[in-house]
Amino acid sequence: MTYETVRHFADSYGLAAMVVLYLVLAFWALRPGARAHHDAAAAMIFVGETETETEDADRNGSHG
Repeated sequence: MTYETVRHFADSYGLAAMVVLYLVLAFWALRPGARAHHDAAAAMIFVGETETETEDADRNGSHG
């Protein structure tokens, strides 16, 4: 392989492949069926935490 061959591939096919990959990954993350997974991931840090623990942390000034 010469430099010109690699450069031609990167300029044309490489760019097209990156654009297609970006679109596929963006669609995968934003697809309608993924909402439940995103909601579950967002609430995961609160699993096992009770309301009393939350109130105690707020009262003591702990934010994390």
